[in-house]
Amino acid sequence: MAIWKFTVIDREVSYGARNRKSLTAKGCNEPFKDRYWCPKKKWFVLEACPFINRRECENFAQMSGEKFASL
Repeated sequence: MAIWKFTVIDREVSYGARNRKSLTAKGCNEPFKDRYWCPKKKWFVLEACPFINRRECENFAQMSGEKFASL
């Protein structure tokens, strides 16, 4: 089994040995096949995040007391 890493750095998305330009401004909800990348969880989610940016997500998590904000 091969293991590869998904990263978003300086408007460039890297996964495995491939690179492409980022489609989103901050890397949140970066699409990959039928999933969306969440930089806070460092994992893929089924639906796009409802928050505008990562700061909004973190503010919601702090205010609600949740470790990870998920709606």
